[in-house]
Amino acid sequence: MNNYTLRDIARPSGGFAMLAVDQREAMRSMFVTAGAKPPVADQTLTDFKVNAAKILSPFASAILVDQQFCYRQVVEQRAVAQSCATIVAADAFIPGNGIPVDSVEIDRQVDAQAVRDNGGKALKLLVLWRSDEDPQQRLDMVKDFNHLCHAHGLLSIIEPVVRPPRRGDHFDREQAIIDAAKELGDSGADLYKVEMPLHGNGPQAALLAASRKLNEQISMPWVILSSGVDEKLFPRAVSVAMTAGASGFLAGRAVWSSVVGLPDTGLMLRDISAPKLQRLGEIVDEMMARR
Repeated sequence: MNNYTLRDIARPSGGFAMLAVDQREAMRSMFVTAGAKPPVADQTLTDFKVNAAKILSPFASAILVDQQFCYRQVVEQRAVAQSCATIVAADAFIPGNGIPVDSVEIDRQVDAQAVRDNGGKALKLLVLWRSDEDPQQRLDMVKDFNHLCHAHGLLSIIEPVVRPPRRGDHFDREQAIIDAAKELGDSGADLYKVEMPLHGNGPQAALLAASRKLNEQISMPWVILSSGVDEKLFPRAVSVAMTAGASGFLAGRAVWSSVVGLPDTGLMLRDISAPKLQRLGEIVDEMMARR
């Protein structure tokens, strides 16, 4: 069995322009924010995700989907363009303390061999990082996840996301992102998906300095996500992060959040989201060409 390589989820330039539609309860909340009457039906989420896959995957080097709402439907409907790789989220979200994702574990319902058989190239794992939780537990989970992926020839993508500590109220997000990278940036995964420093805000020089500091801690290729970054600032964030050493992005909200809940979703995805994703892919290629 051949092992997939990062080239299998990259653009011809070697950079990554990857689309995420694996948001779960967060996407349901976005529909409510956009004016949908709660409770938002599961089918509403499935329809949006499959639509996004059909319309946007031709412009992405890979698309990240979730088993809960859309993986089966995407496979059955052949919704992903042949030029676009499929990544499956293999994280089980455990709610608690009033939030939908209070902790995370590997989703054992995701069949890695079936993902491989269906043409999937990678799995992704969200890792919640809190300064007052056991680092060894996180490292063990990542090691277990890497083994699961590599035993089936799949790529391993980890997504450390920082959270305030469970005890005490002091939380320095920027330092936490660095500390998480120190801990997990050499953990044997194939790709590191990380939050953009400073939420992409502020002077370019400050963003670049913060991104370079992050790059020093990560010994594998890395990409940024768009959650928490104003979608108008995300193209600059991609450019700055890549100047510092990143290899692209794996993002959803910056591409499609503005069309959630709008009538005629297909038209809106084509007219609004596709050009955004296309432009982001061009930025990735431009930045890779400078290397």
